[in-house]
Amino acid sequence: MTHRNERIVASVLVLLVAAAAAAAIWWSRKEREEMRSDLRYIPKPVTVTPELTMLQELVRIDSSKPEGVAAAARWVAAYLQRNGIRAEVIESAPSMLNVYARIEGQEPGGALLLFNHLDVVPAGTEGWRAPPFEGRLWGDLLVGRGTIDMKGIAVCQLAAFVDVARSGRKPKHDLVFLATAEEEQGSRQGMQWLLAHRPDLFEGVAYGITEGGITEMMSEEMTWFGIEIGGKQYVHAVISAPTREAILRARVALEPFIFSRRPGRLLPQVREYYAQLAPTRFQFRQYLEDIDRTIRDGQFWRLPPTYRDLVQNSVVTGPPERAGDRWQMLITLLNLPDEDPDARVSWLGTVVAAEGARVTEVRVKEGPVPLSRADTPLFALLAAEARERYKVPAGLQVLYRSTSDARFLRPRGIDVYGVSPYAVTYFQSLAIHNNDEVITVGAFQEGVEYLRDVVRAWAFP
Repeated sequence: MTHRNERIVASVLVLLVAAAAAAAIWWSRKEREEMRSDLRYIPKPVTVTPELTMLQELVRIDSSKPEGVAAAARWVAAYLQRNGIRAEVIESAPSMLNVYARIEGQEPGGALLLFNHLDVVPAGTEGWRAPPFEGRLWGDLLVGRGTIDMKGIAVCQLAAFVDVARSGRKPKHDLVFLATAEEEQGSRQGMQWLLAHRPDLFEGVAYGITEGGITEMMSEEMTWFGIEIGGKQYVHAVISAPTREAILRARVALEPFIFSRRPGRLLPQVREYYAQLAPTRFQFRQYLEDIDRTIRDGQFWRLPPTYRDLVQNSVVTGPPERAGDRWQMLITLLNLPDEDPDARVSWLGTVVAAEGARVTEVRVKEGPVPLSRADTPLFALLAAEARERYKVPAGLQVLYRSTSDARFLRPRGIDVYGVSPYAVTYFQSLAIHNNDEVITVGAFQEGVEYLRDVVRAWAFP
């Protein structure tokens, strides 16, 4: 009986091994078939278009330095002039050149401004798959500083602007192109200088398109096209105290405002943003679709900090540092768009004074900046084209940790929309201002057509 049972067990084991082997063969064959049909991680063939060549040429200009900014501006101006467009080169400081061009429309007012910046942050040599200013194609990626921030968008704008000029038709309203010399260091020699010294450039401008939009991705599929209408504003201040202990006490006093779980003030545009975004969110849909109910029911704390932050004035603290015989710490106040920055600095002073510290320096103070309207014909056009081209939901986006030159135009009554005309993955976005900045060639070329179609439709309704 024992031997019989052993033979039965042995037979069963043989059958199981055979079944496992057959299953392994089947699984291996199925996996190979799926790998052959799944092209998500295989570089796609690259078609070299004029716009791709333009971006390569622009990336090859190291515009992290003033002389490079000047060279990039001359390159842009020469391209416009080759296409029969008068370009004005405006020097705001030695080697800091801005480029301006305008196509006259049929009707006064209501002009659309396409604006970008030519400067880039410096790039080291470590951690790049190709030199940052070589403009090298690596598979179906274009590697280089500025490919995303923001020479890629500059080329998209150039292509759209020239397309209207070449048509030989007058747009309904003026179409304006502006490439600024400096944005990465605060725009003092770029947009701020132009607004102060050349206000005529902005005459009749009602709308603007620039950087700042979000394309959310799942694998290589776009899931959300966000059109930025504004965001939180920064204050960088320094607090000082006689001892390190006092500085640490001040930081502890500020800690409840770093990752607060309590709601602050809900702006109508943020409410609308959450409602539009909710259908694309599985985990937080029930909390975002009716944020008022979420707050009323005491469930606001369930949202992650990135969502909560748009309903709060928040704080970021730096490390304690010795400064002579005292100690100091950098404090960043992330204020709601319409918040009075002076009132926030006063609040900060009150909180830290109780711990023996005080505000000794305000390095940057921005705001208030109104959010752009999301009920304009241009916003509707941007969203409709995104839905049509990318087959995804498109709506407004409010940013909590990013700024652009739009913050200088919105207070002047100009509705500015930040868009990423092409798909940018999460990992590509992490490379902005960091090593290995890259753009997918096919996505970039799709973005060229997206913005070209938007501007054409706006110019010739």
